[in-house]
Amino acid sequence: MAADCYSIKVRNNKYILKNQNNKIRIKDIARLAGVSEGTVDRVLHNRGEVSERSREAVNKVLKEINYSPNLLARSLALKKHRSFAYLIPKHEPGDYWEMVEKGFAEAMVEFSQYNISIQEFYYDQFDVNSFHEVTNTILNSDKDAVVMAPIFRQETLSFIDKLNKREIPFSFIDSMIENTGFHTYYGQNSYQSGYIAAKLLLNSLDKNAQVIVIRTKRKGAVSNQTLTRNKGFLEYIRENNLSDIQLINVEIQDKDESKNIELLKDVFDKHQNIKAAITFNSKVYKLAKYLHQLDKTEIRLIGYDLLSQNVDYLKKDVVSYLIAQRPDKQAYLTIRDLCRNLILKQDVKNLNYVPIDVLIKENIEDYILFQE
Repeated sequence: MAADCYSIKVRNNKYILKNQNNKIRIKDIARLAGVSEGTVDRVLHNRGEVSERSREAVNKVLKEINYSPNLLARSLALKKHRSFAYLIPKHEPGDYWEMVEKGFAEAMVEFSQYNISIQEFYYDQFDVNSFHEVTNTILNSDKDAVVMAPIFRQETLSFIDKLNKREIPFSFIDSMIENTGFHTYYGQNSYQSGYIAAKLLLNSLDKNAQVIVIRTKRKGAVSNQTLTRNKGFLEYIRENNLSDIQLINVEIQDKDESKNIELLKDVFDKHQNIKAAITFNSKVYKLAKYLHQLDKTEIRLIGYDLLSQNVDYLKKDVVSYLIAQRPDKQAYLTIRDLCRNLILKQDVKNLNYVPIDVLIKENIEDYILFQE
């Protein structure tokens, strides 16, 4: 067998090593470090037993030759297929979750060279039983990782326990549950966004003003996102001694428009000093429409997310503020980090808060039209 042809030069105290194919190989690194090829492989993939002396020798060579293990990982990625699942609520065109799916689709195109596939799973966000059924389907589908929006807190914790037993990594988007061992979280600091919403909504209100807090009725549980935002909202009230402001909690139906109108009409009949209203979900346009129909558009109103109908009411001054959170970026960056960590073996940051974007009529056009 012919001897390997390679040369070693030293430039600026670093090895310049090339073989006849102009490539740096594991066997070349092993020779320079004075260890076996198997030892190099274990160091590169951070697995198996390696003595500290051997690890230091390999890492010293890797640093000196500017070797990137990503090259090897990319080669391996082409051979092994990985299947990811994302779990989000069912939705209609134009809803918030459509923007999330746009981010997943962009990631699928961008990272297709890593031989991944992404399968969608949907649950009814107003029915906890639907979540149970879909998570059981995922557990039986042999996925390498799961991305989810944890709307139902307790049920998500149960699902996580099953994922952990099968050693399936998971990531959160939109909202998170702390101390659960998630791979990554991309989304708002939900507590802080609720705090900011209170600051915007309650600033300069009369001492005894009344504020409507709208929630959408769910079967089985309250939204994890709503609970966290509400905690931040209440904390602002506590810190700023605004206990004289009266909060009127109203629970509406997701689709019963006439019943919701009657409910709000009754609320206004019973309370004569309502000055503001908030909903912690993405459908503030519904509340805006109700206020418009009841001729209550002077009410200061705040909600979340850049749905086209939300933006329309913002431009009309019926919605005073929108808080946005870049849902497409959340999904895209989550898949990117799964590829980086699970395939390329790169470290990734677990907790990633996206900006809390506060939008008003005067800045909405530039925000929407801006392209990165």
